[in-house]
Amino acid sequence: QVQLVESGGGLVQPGGSLRLSCAASGSIISIHDMGWFRQTPGKQRGLVATITSGGVTNYADSVKGRFTISRDNAKNTVYLQMNSLKPEDTDVYYCNADADVTAAWGSYRTGFWGQGSQVTVSS
Repeated sequence: QVQLVESGGGLVQPGGSLRLSCAASGSIISIHDMGWFRQTPGKQRGLVATITSGGVTNYADSVKGRFTISRDNAKNTVYLQMNSLKPEDTDVYYCNADADVTAAWGSYRTGFWGQGSQVTVSS
């Protein structure tokens, strides 16, 4: 199985910065896209940013110019640097990985989610 373990959430004042990390471990053959999504209780989970294995990035319009996604393929880790944070960025942030993994009977490709990190922007 594969685990995604997130770290780095917390409380920050408006205009501040936070860095989220998400490390994948387990029976991984390779990881394709990785990304960050956000969710408010009772609402659908939405895209924040994604990054391909080759480093091509995609961002939600609301975070362009403020957030930066990056990854370390050797460590199977994805990061989200969040700058100029606003109260409306408050949410639970989830990392995601699209990976090829081994199983007793062979291998398969599927997506995995982290446990979620609370980000609160408030004065």
